[in-house]
Amino acid sequence: MSGLVRMSLDTPEEVRPFVADTGKVELVNLAAGAVGRGTFEPGWRWSEHIKPLAGTDTCQASHMGYVISGRMKVVMDDGQEEEFGPGDFMICGPGHDAWVLGDTACVVIDWQGFADYAKR
Repeated sequence: MSGLVRMSLDTPEEVRPFVADTGKVELVNLAAGAVGRGTFEPGWRWSEHIKPLAGTDTCQASHMGYVISGRMKVVMDDGQEEEFGPGDFMICGPGHDAWVLGDTACVVIDWQGFADYAKR
């Protein structure tokens, strides 16, 4: 690739709101794939607010991201679990549930798993 590309998540190409105003994903689409900023409000839980859109029992997206703010707990189908917070890099395979911990929105930049995330 030559040249420069400039895109901003502050002026996304697409915004996908979650069920019950519990957050959103803002996307820019690069040649290598979508990059998104997910904002997950306090009280958000994948199995309650995204499952109806996804139609699967657990999230089947793979995620590679960086947590900017807030905290999130992820529990894999096999029982493995981890908490992520500001400054954490996360890799999360398919087959998991997740939810926001505490009273602060969790904001995550994800450059792997948001291409079809929360798509209606």
